[in-house]
Formats: sequence, structure tokens, C-alpha cells
Amino acid sequence: MTMSNNGISEKKPFRIFVGYDSREDLAYQVCHHSITKRSSIPVDIIPIVQSDLRKKGLYWRETGQLESTEFSFSRFLTPHLSDYQGWAMFVDCDFLYLADIKELTDLIDDRYAIMCVQHDYTPKETSKMDGAVQTVYPRKNWSSMVLYNCGHPKNKTLTPEIVNTQTGAFLHRFQWLEDEDIGSIPFVWNFLEGHNTVVENDPTTQPKAVHYTRGGPWFDACKDCEFADLWLNELEEYSKENKKEADNAN
Repeated sequence: MTMSNNGISEKKPFRIFVGYDSREDLAYQVCHHSITKRSSIPVDIIPIVQSDLRKKGLYWRETGQLESTEFSFSRFLTPHLSDYQGWAMFVDCDFLYLADIKELTDLIDDRYAIMCVQHDYTPKETSKMDGAVQTVYPRKNWSSMVLYNCGHPKNKTLTPEIVNTQTGAFLHRFQWLEDEDIGSIPFVWNFLEGHNTVVENDPTTQPKAVHYTRGGPWFDACKDCEFADLWLNELEEYSKENKKEADNAN
């Protein structure tokens, strides 16, 4: 197996684990489509489905009142699901990718245990569009898109036992790591709708991945959110391709 300079295999597809929530199936499908459509490298997209993980005995945690999605904690199984080898990404399903994922993997640096957008962010809203409580905590939204160096010794801490028993603070604030273990990615790869802004004539502020963290156009209450048109266009394209595949199968 050939390895490139950034630890990505040139033969094996790049693993992308996407958080799946049964209430947001469409968001998952559109996120999946937006990645595969633009990717110039092979990718393996795997949904993190809580019910499947429970059946496999990898997830047994009781659902807490503050969990806004079905993957609030199961996301931290990413290194385990990758056999603690190579690099892999976890991302929430409420993302829309607008750029080639290769550009993101080119940023990978083996010195780090994880890499993410290090937002300094406090949401103004007290609830999300689907009614879920909008919690506020340090490193808010850092864990919504993470590049994991799955073979890094410190990430071996993330066993199913730890993921099922540790606190939300320990996991979402990456408390199994030191600050210097966490690499930084430009904010445009986790561009928070309603928080981050595009600066005119500054291409470095153009989103490469929009994160509809307050709720996206798949919820009726969010049809008019910023960048809704981009998501709805992607949905239309996905739906057409899906229909064509179904017609061909018949």
C-alpha cells in the first residue's frame, strides 16, 4: 500500500464517517452526494447509525436529555471503526460540501492526533430549528467535523468503553488530548450558517463546506436560511440522479 506525504493511502479510499439521524435522512443523502460529486479522490462514506452500533455491541450509552442528534457521542467511535489505522474524517450530516475533499486531505499533518476548525463560537439561539436544546460549552462545534489520525497513540484512548461512559465534556472538548495535539483547519471547511460571514472580494472567506448548525432547509422552519438555495439545488440534483438510477433498475 502506497502512502502519500500526508498519511493518506493512494490506493485505499479516504474514509468519511457521516453522523446519521433518522429525522434527517435527507440531510445525510445530500451531504453524501455533495462529497462524492466533487471528490477527485476515492472516498468511502460510512453512515454512523446508532441502532446498528447498538446491535454490534459497540454502543450502549443511555440517551441523555441534551443530545440533539442520534450521533452526539457515537461520533467518537471513528478511530475504533477505522481499526485505529490511517486518517479518517467524521462529519455531521447537516453539512453541504462545495469543494473537493482532496483539498481538505491535503491539509493533513501527521504531527497531530486530530485536526478541526477551532471555532470561537457562542450560539445566540437557545434552541435549534427542530426544537432541540442549543447547548453552550467550550470548543462548541469543534467536534462537528474532525480529521482523526486514527493510528495516533493517544486516540487509542477512544475505546467503546470510554465513548460509552465518559462525560460529554471529556469527549466534545477532546480532553484525552493536549492542546498541541489538535491541528487547525481554516474555518471555511466548517462554515457556520448564521455565524460566519463571507467578506466581499476575499476568496479565503468563501465556504468550502456549509454547516447548517441551526437547522437546514430540510426543516420547514429553515427554508429561508442562508445558503438554503445551494442545499436545495443539491437536493434537486440528488433526487434526479436517484430517480434515473431507479428507472434504470426497472
